[in-house]
Formats: sequence, structure tokens, C-alpha cells
Amino acid sequence: MLIDLTIGVLSGCKDVPAVSELSPQTNKISESADNELFIFTGDQLFNKRYTKEKNFDKLIGHFIRKRFPEIKIKHVQWDNPGRRYEDLIAAGTIPDIILEDARRNTYRSIRKNNLEWDMTELVKKYNFDTGKLDPAWLRQSVNSSDGKLYSLPFEGSDYLLYYNKDIFDKFGVDYPKPGMTYDEIYELAKKLTRQEGEITYKGFQQHPAYYMTYNQLSEPALDPEEDKASMVSDKWVKIVDNLRRFYDIPGNQFTTVKDFPRGHMAMAVDVEESLVGWMQTKNLNFDVTSVPVFAEAPEAKYQPYSVGAFITNQSKKKDHAFQVIAYLLSEEVQIERAKQGISSPLLSPAVQQAYGQGLPELKGKNLQSLFALKSAMPAPRKPGLTFIDPKTSSVFEPLIFKESKDSQTALRMVQDQMNKAIQEAKDMEKQGMGNPHL
Repeated sequence: MLIDLTIGVLSGCKDVPAVSELSPQTNKISESADNELFIFTGDQLFNKRYTKEKNFDKLIGHFIRKRFPEIKIKHVQWDNPGRRYEDLIAAGTIPDIILEDARRNTYRSIRKNNLEWDMTELVKKYNFDTGKLDPAWLRQSVNSSDGKLYSLPFEGSDYLLYYNKDIFDKFGVDYPKPGMTYDEIYELAKKLTRQEGEITYKGFQQHPAYYMTYNQLSEPALDPEEDKASMVSDKWVKIVDNLRRFYDIPGNQFTTVKDFPRGHMAMAVDVEESLVGWMQTKNLNFDVTSVPVFAEAPEAKYQPYSVGAFITNQSKKKDHAFQVIAYLLSEEVQIERAKQGISSPLLSPAVQQAYGQGLPELKGKNLQSLFALKSAMPAPRKPGLTFIDPKTSSVFEPLIFKESKDSQTALRMVQDQMNKAIQEAKDMEKQGMGNPHL
């Protein structure tokens, strides 16, 4: 399959810069009439960390200036109004580098605006070692690139199981550990879901939308070989029933994982970014461990929730842009970024050990549980097929939570909705009207 072939070809490259694009005297990018690189940090759904310029400078800008002092950096963060893709294009100011949600926004933003460009030849030219990248993250980029490589995985957001130590202590229950199965966590949830006076203690909360979209069994929502949905399968029933049983525990109905800091929730699966925010909550005594796993996939956490680094088709400085991206993906830089609590696509033990070391408020938390499991591999998909944003979350909300549908019916209804959306998208694109389901 082309996707596997692409990854296989790229994985043989090594992380060594090509001398032809470097000044032999300084080992720096050669001066040119205009050495400004325009970096656009896009509409990253989970990640607004670059909204403040000081954060961009701390996490990206100063690394570039240190390694390439001759490059001038222009940075714009996606915003409304005036700083969206259509605004930049209308003004004729196309970025050289874009950081963007790889799974969804490669289609919705990059390809929709004809900004995509295959980086494969530059990967070979500069001997960039894609073998140092998490293969699941790389597959995510290739899947959304029609078998090419429109982006290199740059950063991401991972999920953890947060647990309230005081609730566990109160009810005499052992803390959860890395590698626990959903069956084991379910038993804990039953013990910890209790009513005491006016207080309801919820045992476990996990957001169905992310659980489904990035499911740990790598079950595809879109058929890998045909232009149709793929929501009706034994695996999908297993995935749905596995989570559904938690919300059938009396008193443990789904509300939101964001209620965890209120102190009446024993366990919640949420993004790593909540670590710092929840540390500010007074009297919240919590720690973290790895997410629960399926018995048949004992080492698999969520599929990657990743941001890719793109070089635009319109850029006149593609070589410079690639060298900057390659440097930002070096172990040297990724260690420093990991210290600030940013998940890296590198498989480097040194990067993993550095995670959170620059955030003293996280001292004592089991941060290495982030790396106890491996990212589930996104299912490959044949190039050229229609992409829609799969509405897998509709299975739970509204069909199960509000309409009490059985799992098979809910999955079938969502499959029908998705097939209709795929056909509408194909019809609209034939008419040159774009895809309305991104």
C-alpha cells in the first residue's frame, strides 16, 4: 500500500543537514535578499499556546534565532477577525511554515486553500531521519496527505488518567496503576461512585468524543479502501459498550471531565494540559497515571492528537523552512520544549525524561506515566478517498445519552449520516463548491 511504502522510504533517512544549502564558513543558512520566514500558527483546536507572542518566542522563536541568527521571523497566530487563512490569502501574504492540526485541518485548512506541498524530496535531500519519530504520529501525517507528506509531526496533546487521592483514601481503595485495563478501572468506578449526604461521588469520567475519535483499537470510522463510512463492526460495538457501561453505573452519568477539580470525581481521563491548570486548584490532591487499556491492546493509548509542521506550496524559501523545521525537531530543541510540558513526536528517552522538568508546580507528579504506553496506530487509508470529519461523538451524544438507543442502532444511524455526508461532499466538490463536512 502506498501509505506504508511512503513511510518505509522515508524511514531510511538520517538527521544530517545537506551541506549544499549551508554556508561552509559558518554552517548557517546562506544570506539572501530576504531571509524572513513567515510562520503561521493555525486554528489548533486543542492548543492556543502560541496566542501570546512571548510563548511563541520562548518555545519556537528563540531556538530559531539561536541556530539561524540571519533569519528574521514573522509570526501570526490564527484569530478572528483578520488573521484567518482567507485573510492572509486575500492580502497575498502566504506563510512559509504553518503549524496546524494534522488529522482534521490538513483537509479543512491546508488543502482547502491549496497550500499543500509534499515534503518527501526535502526529507531525502536533507537526510532527515523520520525513524526517530513516533510511527503513529507519522502515519497520521501521511494519512491526511493522500499518501504524500504534507507535514512532519511537530507536537501534540496526550491523555492521562487523573485520580483524586483523597477520594481513594476516604473509601480505602488502592490507587490506579499504569497498564490497568478498562475492566479493572470499571470495578474501581463501581466502588467509588457513591452518595454521601448531598454529595455524589462520581467514579470515572471519560469524554466519549475523544475516546471514539482516537480509539485505542485503531478501528477506522472511514473505510480504508472505499468512499464510505465504517462504523458498523464488532470492534465498534465493543468500543461503545466498553465506555457505555461506566455511565450505566447509578450516579455516574456523564457530565464533563472538567468537573474533576471540584473534588467529587475519583477518576477522569483528560488532556495533559490540564495538569498545570488543575495544580492551581486549592485542596485538590491528585496524581496521574496512564489511560486504561483494552485487554487485547494492552500497550495502546489514544491515537495521536497531533500538530503538523507544513511548508506551503507558495513559499519561495522551502529549503530554509525545512532546515528550520528539522532543527526544531532535533533532540536538543525537543528536550527544552519537553521541559515546558509539551509532548514531542520524538521517541527519544532523553526527551521523555525531560518532560515537565521546567515546571516546578508539577514536581512529584507521575509524569512518566505519559510514556508507559504506545500511541495506537491510525488505520491506513487509500489515497484519493473523500475525507469528512467523522461525527463519531454522535453515537453517545445525542443517540445514547439523550435518545437511549442501543449501541448497534446508534452506530448504524451514525454510519448512515456519514455516508450521506460523504456523498454530499463528493457532489459539492464536483461542482467546485468545496467540502461542507470538514
